[in-house]
Amino acid sequence: MNFTIMTIEGYLQKLAEDERSAATIDKYRRDLLRFRDFLHGSKHLDKNAVLRWKESLIEAGYASSSINVMLAPVNGMLSFAGRPELRVKFLKRQRSAFRDERRELGRAEYIKLLKTARREKNDRLGLILETICSTGIRVSELAFVTVEAARAGRAELMLKGKCRRILFPAALVNKLLSYSARLGLTRGFIFKTKNGAPVSRNWIWKEMKKLGARAGVAASKVFPHNLRHLFAKIFYELDRDISKLADLLGHSSIETTRIYIATDGGEHRRQLNKMRLIM
Repeated sequence: MNFTIMTIEGYLQKLAEDERSAATIDKYRRDLLRFRDFLHGSKHLDKNAVLRWKESLIEAGYASSSINVMLAPVNGMLSFAGRPELRVKFLKRQRSAFRDERRELGRAEYIKLLKTARREKNDRLGLILETICSTGIRVSELAFVTVEAARAGRAELMLKGKCRRILFPAALVNKLLSYSARLGLTRGFIFKTKNGAPVSRNWIWKEMKKLGARAGVAASKVFPHNLRHLFAKIFYELDRDISKLADLLGHSSIETTRIYIATDGGEHRRQLNKMRLIM
């Protein structure tokens, strides 16, 4: 099989036509170009080359989840190019019931972020955090948070060929409308740049990291997706209905939702201590 830049770009164009997100396409491009560099300029690609790539990632010490993420675009491109027999198997992973406590954002830390944003009068960033955390939306879905949606108390999300409705808590509606009024916004995006475009994922990520440093929250815990995890964890603690939570998060598989409600193991450890089986 001949492996060229044209092969990569053709595959990425197919992903764009399938309405995959820009962030996903950028990630796939980086991984595919890295794989191409691994081949040392050779255009010929066979199964042994893909296996060597997989082995090199293992030897480099990457986590199995990271290796699978980097194998996915290569396997996808091979299927696109009509050579599925060159695909390699993903590493098998046992799903953990616990999350790494060094990466899990708790309610107290979330409140520290909000208080710091409020103290610094950073209303936009603070309200972005509250919007994601109180609705469970993805950071890429903030563009659907419009003045019209705030007035209706809900947003109709349409991404990747899927549609779902997100309801806004009453307190969030009040804050969104008050913020919009202060800025003189009567329609369209609430969180936008000076040019009128929705704020980017990268801007939010960078601003959150800065805010976290000033709030004294570990950088490993401060990123937009962790707000979605916190929403899932708190909602499940109140409702205990994983099917409903999966619908709210837009998951097609409950197994994905289980990852979101995994804890750091503290509750499990307390339960073990209560059993008093050690004499």
